[in-house]
Amino acid sequence: MSLDAFLLSNDPAIRLGFFLGMFVLMATWELLAPRRVLGVSKPVRWTHNIAVAIINVLLVRVLFPSAAVGVAVFANERGVGLLNMFPVPNLPAFAFALLALDLTMYLMHLMFHAVPALWRVHRVHHADVDFDVTTGARFHPIQIVLSLPIKFAVIFALGLPVLAVLVFEAVFNALSLFNHANVRIPSAVGRGLPWFLVTPDMHRVHHSVVPSETNRNFGFNLPWWDRLFGTYLAQPAAGHERLVLGVSRFRDAAELRLDRMLLQPFRGEDGGDPIGGPKAAH
Repeated sequence: MSLDAFLLSNDPAIRLGFFLGMFVLMATWELLAPRRVLGVSKPVRWTHNIAVAIINVLLVRVLFPSAAVGVAVFANERGVGLLNMFPVPNLPAFAFALLALDLTMYLMHLMFHAVPALWRVHRVHHADVDFDVTTGARFHPIQIVLSLPIKFAVIFALGLPVLAVLVFEAVFNALSLFNHANVRIPSAVGRGLPWFLVTPDMHRVHHSVVPSETNRNFGFNLPWWDRLFGTYLAQPAAGHERLVLGVSRFRDAAELRLDRMLLQPFRGEDGGDPIGGPKAAH
């Protein structure tokens, strides 16, 4: 069996293993060293956040059974895509692929804030009134369905290496649980880490209820895009301990329920929070 065939056949198990391992690690860290006191019962939030995550996993398996690794294998076998057209050494190709995918996630994230119709979908993620490891898995199924074809197109057009795609899907996606975790990082580490990795403090700013803070710190895993494109904000105005999280129109406790969560894109007004909206900062 070739390496590509092995990675494709074991892709779901590898990604699930990384995801569950990171989830357990972050959940344990949150218990031992929480960054903030949570305002809502954890069992209530976790039940519904995890429920929508399970729906998304099942949806992806039905609609996109081969997922991103399958697209990379398809492109590699047919020699299509930018990297397959030139003799690029393995290591530079691998690094390029990780950077390209992370930049893609940054730009897609920006798009989901800039387009009002997409913000309606993405604000489900932001409507969580607390911020912990389960927030990193709380996305509306419509966002998943809209996002994956864009990522697949990038993988195909660039001819990204299969191993790099699997590493990004497994390791980098698991890191999304880290940058949403309610964990206290030792100050000696926390001062330097944001130059190399999106940390929970950095990403928590993005979940502020204040639009001028919501529309900052879009980075997925690497912090460099925010610094490069001028969307980086070091600290929230109120400080992390007093930072109010969520979306103003969906702060009622009932909005944490799965059924209300799934209906949020079809309720409420468009304006206010998207980039370019009446209250958004430029």
